[in-house]
Amino acid sequence: MFGWEFPPHILGGLGTASYGLTKGMWECGDMDITFVIPKPWGDEDREFAHIIGCSQVPVAWRDVNRDYVESRIGKVMDPDLYYRLRDNIYADFNYMRLNDLGCIEFSGKYPDNLLEEINNYSIVAGVIARTVDCDIIHSHDWLTYPAGIHAKQVTGKPLVIHVHATDYDRSRGNVNPTVFSIERDGMLHADHIITVSNLTRQTVIEKYGIDPAKVTTVHNAVVPLSEELLNVQVKKPKEKVVTFLGRITMQKGPEYFVEAAAKVLKLDHNVRFVMAGSGDMMNKMINLVAERGIADRFHFPGFQKGKQVYEMLKASDVYIMPSVSEPFGISPLEAMQMGVPSIISKQSGCAEILTNVIKTDYWDIDAMADAIYAITTYPAMYEQLRADGLAEVNQITWDKAGKKVIDIYHKVLGW
Repeated sequence: MFGWEFPPHILGGLGTASYGLTKGMWECGDMDITFVIPKPWGDEDREFAHIIGCSQVPVAWRDVNRDYVESRIGKVMDPDLYYRLRDNIYADFNYMRLNDLGCIEFSGKYPDNLLEEINNYSIVAGVIARTVDCDIIHSHDWLTYPAGIHAKQVTGKPLVIHVHATDYDRSRGNVNPTVFSIERDGMLHADHIITVSNLTRQTVIEKYGIDPAKVTTVHNAVVPLSEELLNVQVKKPKEKVVTFLGRITMQKGPEYFVEAAAKVLKLDHNVRFVMAGSGDMMNKMINLVAERGIADRFHFPGFQKGKQVYEMLKASDVYIMPSVSEPFGISPLEAMQMGVPSIISKQSGCAEILTNVIKTDYWDIDAMADAIYAITTYPAMYEQLRADGLAEVNQITWDKAGKKVIDIYHKVLGW
């Protein structure tokens, strides 16, 4: 598997989904999974997958002794694997910026030179593919499609790509031609394509011109929460709390959340609104809140991770995801796990599988405001959504998604 994020170091839903799916597949049994990421940090859960960081894979020969390799990368990679990889370098990459171990440095994030890192990742994939045996190659998201294609060319093994989002989702249709080209190239080279929703499947078929027989939907799920997270202690405010938790970008529809909040506050001033996250529309949203005269009722706590997410959800009475185009959207499921009633846009993939939520069009701020007001005002409605949502989400597990992916592997492999 080629991926770009792996917990606990995540920047969005991609890392959460990659982790959940990999663990779910491993729980199905008879799976040996190697998960490749640009840069490991050493604290990843390695119980169910072998983690290889591209930043520790040599692409040029260096004569270094084992003790030195151990001191440099021992926390994240077995030195023996470093030497095995070194024996499979397939070209002279000394013209590149390499470190003393002959490795390319990676940020482990989404840097300004992202396209360069994607290309470097695909170079490293060639060394890994020559060293680590596999039956099938699985590439998560467009960033790793070139790596998957390269590994397929090296090994002759089939490639499955996983579409967690397309540039149509991220850009509201104002597609970046370079990204589109990488996405379509991955789809054309893939032996099979997995999408996280039927919404995304239709985009792949209609916008990228892909044969429907080649595309299968496997909806995302959630990892069961630990007792520690379920019972996290927080001080609840006296007012009702309505939370938006996600990237503050065009795709996520943050302006509709603000406009709905302004309508609710005209009816009930005893509600607080939280927009947790970061993104390129943050300042615009702060200004919009000020223009609507509701700044005293609004909070912008910034990007939340790990335990902070669940502390925020525990303190919330309503969770809302007004996404304009959401391939899936795991966060409402996480809110439901914490017993928080959720409102989601009909334009989200998770709307295809969730029943015990309120669904509105992303642009319908009146319906959104009505739903927020109803949940925060009527205890019986709050309690029913809380209890039924919790029961529903506890049935949406990654091992079921993992079994579907394994079935796709068998079909592709002809087993």
